[in-house]
Amino acid sequence: MKTKMWVIYWKELRETLRDKRSLGMLAMFTLLYPAMIGLMLHQGIEKSTKTEREGIELAVIGGAKAPTLMSQLGQKNITVQDTAPMDEDAIGELLRAKKAVAVLRLPDDFTENYYAMRPARVEIWYDSASDRDRQRRDVEDVLEAYGANIAGARLLAHGVSPVALSPIQVQRYDTGTNASRSAALIGSIIGILFFPAFMLSMSAAVDSTAGERERRSLEVLMAQPAKTWELVCGKWLAASTLGIVGVTLELMLAHMILRWLPLEELGMSWSLGWGELMLVCLVTVPLALLGGALHIALAMNSKTFKEAQTMISIVLIVPIIPGFVVSFMDLKTADWMYMVPMLSNQTLVTEMSKAGSLGALPYLMTFLCAAIPAVLIIAFSSWRMKSERYVLAV
Repeated sequence: MKTKMWVIYWKELRETLRDKRSLGMLAMFTLLYPAMIGLMLHQGIEKSTKTEREGIELAVIGGAKAPTLMSQLGQKNITVQDTAPMDEDAIGELLRAKKAVAVLRLPDDFTENYYAMRPARVEIWYDSASDRDRQRRDVEDVLEAYGANIAGARLLAHGVSPVALSPIQVQRYDTGTNASRSAALIGSIIGILFFPAFMLSMSAAVDSTAGERERRSLEVLMAQPAKTWELVCGKWLAASTLGIVGVTLELMLAHMILRWLPLEELGMSWSLGWGELMLVCLVTVPLALLGGALHIALAMNSKTFKEAQTMISIVLIVPIIPGFVVSFMDLKTADWMYMVPMLSNQTLVTEMSKAGSLGALPYLMTFLCAAIPAVLIIAFSSWRMKSERYVLAV
């Protein structure tokens, strides 16, 4: 035998699913974030591997004065473009047109100073406003290596070992993995995927409460032999179902995209398996329930449909504030973060991305920090719904 709460739940869910246009918008919203993340990371990978495929174009003025330097630039896949002498304005115009990463100019006294063993000035002109800083640094690395080779050769010519200039030798051993290095970035990217837990249930919650009040159908529903908590819970679960299904699909799609992309090109990795992802989806269920509970409570407390939409639109900003504050202040992971809804989900994914063992407590705290407020809000709404003034919004 179906319970009254189940009857109300199924009635609200069927009414929501009948609205094909709204359902299409929710589906598009569900696919939007994973697609944006995939596109952003794909562009980053394309950009990071562009140097190896296409090389670096460097305009050189007076390159014949340093043939060894030109040879070293060519060995590093840097294409040298012999350029006629030009003034500062012409160099600036060349860089703004992005025809070269930088302009290397060897002054007329370069050869004289070089053979006199005086510092031979080499000018490098670049546009700091462009997005080719990495390629420009590659050119500077070649110049520094060229200068070090000359210094070593001159020391040897004078009977001094170049090793004398390096009294200590630093060797770096990095024990960090791609997973641990990229955990914070991955966590911040994935964190935005939890926001639809609040968004997807909004329209259904507002329509089933404030909307029904305006259509005068809420009074008819209240006249049925059902308790207030059964009415509220039925509407709550129907609205939250959209959030649960949408966020689960979103996380699964994002997981497939992250596993497919060659994140190693960016020094990143995505180490979560399907089993761990299901755990994340499970502890995200209360977050969608909390979103639905908030929308139900706020919409029932509003006098009109428009007031409900306005109020909820403002409240929607609240869940993302803790995540921005943590990122802005660069705070380290702490236990209190697992007690803040949505921030706890983001923190959990970040720590899981480090491929470390978390234990059961973070999962439990993430689950309860959203589940307990959701139940309390629905209990409060059920209690308030017993009042006629609350139901009629007078």
